[in-house]
Amino acid sequence: MKDFLTFDFCDMTIYDKYVVVVIKEGINITPEHNMILVNVTDKYFANKPFVYITHRVNSYSVDPKIYFETAKIENLKGFAVVSENHQAKVNAQIEKLFFNKPFEIFSSLEQAFKWAVALVN
Repeated sequence: MKDFLTFDFCDMTIYDKYVVVVIKEGINITPEHNMILVNVTDKYFANKPFVYITHRVNSYSVDPKIYFETAKIENLKGFAVVSENHQAKVNAQIEKLFFNKPFEIFSSLEQAFKWAVALVN
């Protein structure tokens, strides 16, 4: 683990090749939240490829338009959703339609970590 950050809407764990984000219960992710995430990744992954992994342990909503902006991050190589919840996986399938980079859905963090490392390397 490289670093751990806490915000009012999420917790982030920064690793060398990926960031794991756990959004807090009941949050509605808006472009303002997304800008905070972009600023953090700019700081930790400046000119370095990385993968964004969201570990969906809580229930929250995402404005799908955010993915259009997120996809513009040049060094973002992929996006992974990790959840054991069926509805979260269904929602992620819809979100995937708004993202034009590799986007995968996993049941475990270990699967997502392996995919992220392979994608960045």
